[in-house]
This record gives sequence, C-alpha cells and structure tokens, in this order.
Amino acid sequence: MTADQRDEREVVDDGTTRRSFVGRLWLGLGGLALAEYVWLVVEFLRPRPVSAEAAGVLVAGPVERFDPGSVTAFPAGKFYLSRLPDGGFLAISRECTHLGCTVPWMADEGRFVCPCHSSAYDIRGEVVSPPAPRALDLYPVRIENGIVKVDTGRTLKRRHFEASQVERA
Repeated sequence: MTADQRDEREVVDDGTTRRSFVGRLWLGLGGLALAEYVWLVVEFLRPRPVSAEAAGVLVAGPVERFDPGSVTAFPAGKFYLSRLPDGGFLAISRECTHLGCTVPWMADEGRFVCPCHSSAYDIRGEVVSPPAPRALDLYPVRIENGIVKVDTGRTLKRRHFEASQVERA
C-alpha cells in the first residue's frame, strides 16, 4: 500500500462502519414512523370543527318553491325538506334510526327506503317497514316572511309522527 492510499483511507475511515450507519438509518426511520403514527392518532381523536352551515340555520327558500307532497334533498344540511300534502313542512334527517345508514327518498315509491336493511319510512318519516325502531329524526323548521328556514344545529329525536311536529305556512 502506498502512502497516498493510506492517507486516503485515514480520511475516509472516521470510525463509522457500514453496519453502524445502517443501524442509525433504521433507528431514524423508526423514529419518523413512530412520530407519524402519533400524529395520526392525535388527528383521529381531535374533534372536527363544525362548519357554520352545518350547525346553524339553513335558508331553504320561499314556501312557493316547494310543492305539496314533495320531498327536496339538502345535501349540505344532511336533511330532506318534506312538504306534506296538506302544506305543512318537516325537515327530516337522512340518517336511518336503525343503524345510521343514509336513507334516500324513492320518489317512484313515495317513501324513504334504507339500502342497508330495507327499513322504509313515509313522507312524514314514520316507520312503514321495520327493522327501524322509530321514526326519522327531525330538525326544527320555521317560516319567516314566507321563507322556510331549518335549524340544523339541533336534532329532535322522536318515537313517532305527531301533528304538532309540522310547521305550517
């Protein structure tokens, strides 16, 4: 070995072996993975901010916009605005009371039908076909100056339909 090769070897050889380098690399990657895991758990457990639209009063529109006997979906508020044949209004939750599936309105059948377990509800949210244990939940409706407004910040749980639940124009 020449003197130049020895000097080069001494400069490169600072006590780090390939094995210790790989060991430190794995330790660093393991620490990074642990930090990411902790961050994911914290993000999962942290409460989500509620948007103003989801937790406030949603303006559905003028009374004339909704025909008697119609159901209008409001995806942003997660409810259906049901105008009963007699002209009254109900804001019905889209969440099935059996297991919480999203219940679509089947216009051709004239009822809400849960795709998970076939619970069915009429236009008032009343159970027509079990296994749902109770009627669909409601959101408070009020009519001010001919404008229908729904308070999506409060859910009204109910056992069955009652005429007092209907908001009339």
